[in-house]
Amino acid sequence: MIRSEGDRLTKVIVCSPRNEYFRANDLSAHNITALAERRLAIGQHTFLKNTIRSFGCEVIDLPELTDHPNSVFTRDTTLCTSTGYIRLRMGLTTRTGEEAWMAKALQSLGIEEVASIEAPATVEGGNIILAGEVAFIGQSSRTNAAGVQQVSKILEIMGYEVRSAIVPPPFLHIGGAMSLVGSGHILCCSGIFSGGFFDGFHTTEIPNKMFISGNVINLGNNTVIADIANQRAVLALEQAGIHVLTLDLSEFVKGTGGPSCLILPVDREV
Repeated sequence: MIRSEGDRLTKVIVCSPRNEYFRANDLSAHNITALAERRLAIGQHTFLKNTIRSFGCEVIDLPELTDHPNSVFTRDTTLCTSTGYIRLRMGLTTRTGEEAWMAKALQSLGIEEVASIEAPATVEGGNIILAGEVAFIGQSSRTNAAGVQQVSKILEIMGYEVRSAIVPPPFLHIGGAMSLVGSGHILCCSGIFSGGFFDGFHTTEIPNKMFISGNVINLGNNTVIADIANQRAVLALEQAGIHVLTLDLSEFVKGTGGPSCLILPVDREV
């Protein structure tokens, strides 16, 4: 299971775009800026899956949830921990139902539900980053104060020191402004987090230029995946000695998602 996103990625759940991602009839309701071009999106997602598999990671590909174009962004539905999964509660109304869809998939893999978020709280997975002994939680338009409080209590019982921050627009989640890129090493956007938030961690800071400026996938073994348009992060990470694989994920940026939004990490190993 998962204790830290700094560890090597060994199993993920994805949801390939086939039909639903291209059927959003109310872009604003789904928080999609423009409909993706089908051929490009399928090709980009296939390349992402193949890249992850090439590093020895198992990729489980779920069919899209009917009438849920955002189901391609599997990260937000659930949080997998070292003891089981926490069923979350989506902050975007049109995504309601994805939690149960993902819970069914995880249960089929033999993974136990250890806690759930209850109304009126909302928590999306992109707002939680596990980092060993510390859990970083973001409060944003998609994770409310009640959600931060509920998930904090759950994670504290699991032994995490919880550190929370308000994440301002244009970020939807804390994962747009920071990512773990190795054990104890964080990529983060400057000017977002208060002093001391990252105490005990090494940081690589970049300017806050995009809503996915701090969003990468840590594969482990000093390697990450970044969107090719996120050049400031790419250059900063390479200068810090991280090997960066750049992928064109532009058709998912249209859906206001970055690389890590497209995967639900299920297992990581030290």
